[in-house]
Amino acid sequence: MTLGHASLEVSRIGLGLAALGRPGYITVGHAGDLGGHTDVEEMRANAHAVLDAAYAAGVRYFDAARSYGRAEEFLGSWLTERGLSPPAVGIGSKWGYTYTADWRTDAEVNEVKDLSIATLRRQEQETRQQLGANLGLYQIHSATLDSGVLDDPQVLEELARLRAGGLLIGLTVTGPRQADTIARAIEVGGFDAVQATWNLLEPSAAPALAAAHAAGLGVIVKEAVANGRLTARGDVPELIDAAAQTGVSADGLALAAVLAQPWVDVVLSGASTADMVASNVAALDVAADPETLERLGDVAEDPDGYWERRSALSWN
Repeated sequence: MTLGHASLEVSRIGLGLAALGRPGYITVGHAGDLGGHTDVEEMRANAHAVLDAAYAAGVRYFDAARSYGRAEEFLGSWLTERGLSPPAVGIGSKWGYTYTADWRTDAEVNEVKDLSIATLRRQEQETRQQLGANLGLYQIHSATLDSGVLDDPQVLEELARLRAGGLLIGLTVTGPRQADTIARAIEVGGFDAVQATWNLLEPSAAPALAAAHAAGLGVIVKEAVANGRLTARGDVPELIDAAAQTGVSADGLALAAVLAQPWVDVVLSGASTADMVASNVAALDVAADPETLERLGDVAEDPDGYWERRSALSWN
């Protein structure tokens, strides 16, 4: 299948590499998943193993970013070693954050956001060095109205130039006002895809994502398990109980709830182990009945509270 009206090959479940390219991340239990194997070559091997598991399970879209440590490097080397390239797979990445943790898990600052034209030009070249012609979708990383990126004429002109050259252009959004940012992106135009957080705890962007889908943009959902909160190791007993009654894993049910939304093209797995891939991909076989989804709708949090809680999650 392809993304929206674009030509990028994708699968219903994709793999995001946020937890695979750096030793520190905010997924609940991330340190335990890595088991202390955090030097570069160990993490490269693990990333390749997870990518192999995902590909074997039918995953065909892979999503990285400049700020995900060595994620682009690991993804690029995996593609080369496995002899894979578009259109057999779809590859996306993002610009706008710079990784600053220097491979430490105790860094005070892990990444720095800068959505300027200078960052776009620098990071686009860095991404090309790692992914080459495999790059199909290039996204603004965590656009917000406050950032001003959607009203920056230099950035928009450069993105239009890249798009005219054959690269698909997207944006990811973040925070309690995701819907406003999506609406502005539709108004501005020039985007092929939008990536947003939607999950059982934070469903507020649904109407805006439906509008984006109707406008022809591909819709990618990130953080479907809320950085681990919507898993068996999380803090939502209603989901855990419903999953047990349904006979599936909590994360599988959480992803199935996303897949049930008619405007979703791709939902990203954030797996950091091969076992997690298997558990996540099992969502494709879960029939999330309307009664269960309606009952789980009660776990939704106030958007401001959700994002405050997310920002308070500790790295590792």
